[in-house]
Amino acid sequence: MKGGIILIKKQIIVLLILAFIINAEPSYGAVIKPVESRELQFQDMLMLFLLPHVNEKLADIYSPYLTEPPQLYPYFSDVISVERVNGFRGFDFLITLEVTPTVGPHIAVGKDRLTFEISPRFPDNVKFISAKHLKGPNKNDFPPNYLDLLR
Repeated sequence: MKGGIILIKKQIIVLLILAFIINAEPSYGAVIKPVESRELQFQDMLMLFLLPHVNEKLADIYSPYLTEPPQLYPYFSDVISVERVNGFRGFDFLITLEVTPTVGPHIAVGKDRLTFEISPRFPDNVKFISAKHLKGPNKNDFPPNYLDLLR
């Protein structure tokens, strides 16, 4: 009788462990759901505002490398820094972005760091300050049918 109770307890423990394992989410396949935040909303609005200016500069930067200008998708950009130029509640800002421009079906052509000044003093509120070409384009990153985009 005592051996039968021990066997039942072992079976219950094994079943509980199996139930836990089956119901646990595997960490290697876990999907991280993006979280909306005000900061992310403002960053996305800022990128929409700056996008024409960024694409214009990227066309200049990549003209020696590519036969057509790259495009920037707003989600391929990171705001590196934002600084108020003239103190608290001043409306002159220096904004530095790190961007990954693409051609064709999202083929990354490089990485660049761009700085703009936003101010009511400028006709369209944006003035280009500087650019630093960090990398690319790399011929090995291009599929064969897109090699004609390289100079």
